[in-house]
Amino acid sequence: MQTVLFIDGRNFLGKLKQVFKAAHRPMPSWATFDFRGLVDHVLKGVAVDERRIYFARLVFHPQTADKSRALIEERRHLKRHLESTGFTYIVSGHVRANVVKDAYGHEALAFKEKGVDTKIVTDLVVAACDRKVKTAIIASSDSDLQPAVKELKLRRIEQIYLGFEIEPNKGLTYTTDRTILIRNAEVLQFMGTSTLPFESKEAA
Repeated sequence: MQTVLFIDGRNFLGKLKQVFKAAHRPMPSWATFDFRGLVDHVLKGVAVDERRIYFARLVFHPQTADKSRALIEERRHLKRHLESTGFTYIVSGHVRANVVKDAYGHEALAFKEKGVDTKIVTDLVVAACDRKVKTAIIASSDSDLQPAVKELKLRRIEQIYLGFEIEPNKGLTYTTDRTILIRNAEVLQFMGTSTLPFESKEAA
């Protein structure tokens, strides 16, 4: 049986953005950010056999054509970068566009990811049932993952919550066997060498 890291990609990127914003630092290019260095550093002493990262599929939206092209290209570079550093990149679900109104009644497109948390829960439970995992490291602040944590507990599989010191998920902290929090200073150590030309507005 293996020790597997399960990362909710958009959730993870959203937390990283919070850290850079709080530190008043420019947003890094995700294609140069050292994800492998960061997770290996904070999980030092834990022998991780597989690192999985989950993202929803981006689709082209004619209403925001230029932004859609930029985001899709950015994601393509990110995928290559992650796979080249040993991550298993998993695509599940999709990013859905909805028309919303702001406080002044102006309409705009808002994007929300659907299906990633369901895929992670499914993979966690299947791995537990098939006895393919001995330790599951869950890098997500989504409380929807708690039912999967309970299932792992019933099957005596260790669960580690990998969160951030900036707004950790209290529910996952209480329900998992162990919590490891990524400190803001640790994030900044692995920011890479370049910054984004714009701050991505894709929903976390």
